Amino acid sequence: GLFGVPELSCPEGFQEAQDKALQESEQLVQKACSTPPGPETVMIFDQLSDGLCRVADLADFVKIAHPDFAFREAAEEACRNIGTVVEKLNTDVELCQSLRRLLADEIVMSSLDPETRRVAELFMFDFEISGIHLDEEKRKKAVNLNVRILDLCNEFLTGTHLPNKIDKHVLPEHIRYNFTAEGNYLQVAGLHADCPDDLVREAAYKIFLYPNAEQLSRLEELLASRNSLAQLVGYDTFAHRALQGTMARNPGIRHVWKDVLRNQMHYVRTQKDFEMMTKMKMKLSPQNSKLMPWDHPYYSGVLRAERYNIDPGLYCPFFSLGACMEGLNSLFSQLLGISLYAEQTRRGEVWSEDVRKLAVVHETEGLLGYIYCDFFQRPDKPHQDCHFTVRGGRRKENGEYQLPVVVLMLSLPHSTRGAPTLLSPGMMENLFHEMGHAMHSMLGRTRYQHVTGTRCPTDFAEVPSILMEYFANDYRVVNQFARHYKTGQPLPKNMVSRLCESKKVCAAADMQLQVFYAALDQIYHGKHPLKKSTTEILKETQEKVYGLPYVPNTAWQLRFSHLVGYGAKYYSYLMSRAVASMVWKQCFAQDPFDRAMGERYRREMLAHGGGKEPILMVQGMLQKSPSVEDFVDALVSDLDQDFETFITDS
Repeated sequence: GLFGVPELSCPEGFQEAQDKALQESEQLVQKACSTPPGPETVMIFDQLSDGLCRVADLADFVKIAHPDFAFREAAEEACRNIGTVVEKLNTDVELCQSLRRLLADEIVMSSLDPETRRVAELFMFDFEISGIHLDEEKRKKAVNLNVRILDLCNEFLTGTHLPNKIDKHVLPEHIRYNFTAEGNYLQVAGLHADCPDDLVREAAYKIFLYPNAEQLSRLEELLASRNSLAQLVGYDTFAHRALQGTMARNPGIRHVWKDVLRNQMHYVRTQKDFEMMTKMKMKLSPQNSKLMPWDHPYYSGVLRAERYNIDPGLYCPFFSLGACMEGLNSLFSQLLGISLYAEQTRRGEVWSEDVRKLAVVHETEGLLGYIYCDFFQRPDKPHQDCHFTVRGGRRKENGEYQLPVVVLMLSLPHSTRGAPTLLSPGMMENLFHEMGHAMHSMLGRTRYQHVTGTRCPTDFAEVPSILMEYFANDYRVVNQFARHYKTGQPLPKNMVSRLCESKKVCAAADMQLQVFYAALDQIYHGKHPLKKSTTEILKETQEKVYGLPYVPNTAWQLRFSHLVGYGAKYYSYLMSRAVASMVWKQCFAQDPFDRAMGERYRREMLAHGGGKEPILMVQGMLQKSPSVEDFVDALVSDLDQDFETFITDS
């Protein structure tokens, strides 16, 4: 069975696994309601959470990644059914009372350890944001709204990837071959952002982002439903509800993206970036020199390549998948005492024959968990790099530790007869990023599944993965593994330096784009009813914050898939990058293999999962409390050029 779960040897097994989980959950609810207040109450709640999550999390992965449609469909159904049960449990008054009795008992609460207390409070928080304090009719309304929001999220997510069709005669004949033909129509399935032909990028942008009425109405209903739910349970807006428990809950650093906008140095650099891109466009396309949104990704890439000569083809031979995995293994071994070992899978355990299973082993603590590596492209597989928790770690009732299981999903090319799988620098960095999430899952060895690994506030969850990008861009780390797959020659230092510096070209404009996304997300989830349509808000925010003109008859927000998983929390990427930057500069920049610092990183940040306030983990690592200025400086100073590299290579 999939992941070694016996029921999941066929799609019908999802029904069996689901029924079993629901039956166990009923028994645990009765047990929770009849248990006197004490640490056992928290343990029962966590067992309840674990039983449901073990099916829901696994199904969450299978519904998007399994090559067999029947498996995907069965998993989707299981997700929906378990999700509905979870929403009902979050409004179960009797169940909530059993937890409330514990929280009200000061003597028992004072005897609990900090992690158990926090987990009890987090479970209560789940009740509160679901409307437990409302009367029965309103609680039912909250459940229905939650279920409707789940459905809308799935529908909207599907809509963000669907191609748009256009009559092929509308486009000039010489660019039609760039798009997939279907009879008299052409299918446009993306933005073609890397295409050197301005007209292809313009056509793709205008066609792919052309508003779809159904998708627009889904988005409007999703935002309105989220707002209704937030107000029903006592919050002014959905953003207020979403920020509870995050680092941004602290008023001083809530709007770090606004402070970046106000930073004069960042403003000057952003303007300079747009000027450089405009000049490059004038040079290459003198007939149409105004910089447009479809130009930013392309011309920033041209500038990087021209200034630093970073043709990916020069780098790929040094980044074979095997070499990159050896590099990660070596880094984790030196920093954390951890090794990765390939394990043989059993029949039916994996969903594609090219999936590899890794055992994560600590030099003294032994086996920590498993990572399934689903790294290669295949038909119908989403083109997105992701980390999925399939099973969370926790201390079981018999004293054993339930080992965490995760999947890392990438879209790498297959090896060929003449060469192994070769990664571009971007793919290598993404591999390191996703492996950062995996290590968080492996080392967040909490007593409770509810706060294991990456089950922590969104604006902290990206810190370990972004920190790994800093390791991936450090010559001392890269030099340990980057070897030409044919000759064994190491990647020259000046090539690594050029690659790292090239990322700073137009980085201020790239950050401005991230700030624009964060601002748009906050406005959409702010005060309702919205003063204008979502498209008018997009136009206004784009021109005010981003700086490049809005293109009439486009609706980029309908492709903004992060509105589903990161609703009101898109700012998390900026927040996490600021923290990762501070941790890198203060703790690892001097020596990326410092074992003592690696152990501090594990002890202060990774070990707690979500079992400790994120800002306290950051303070423990940095050994100081960062101010809003520290957050902004961390983001802006990352854009500083290394003039030694620039002058040498110029």
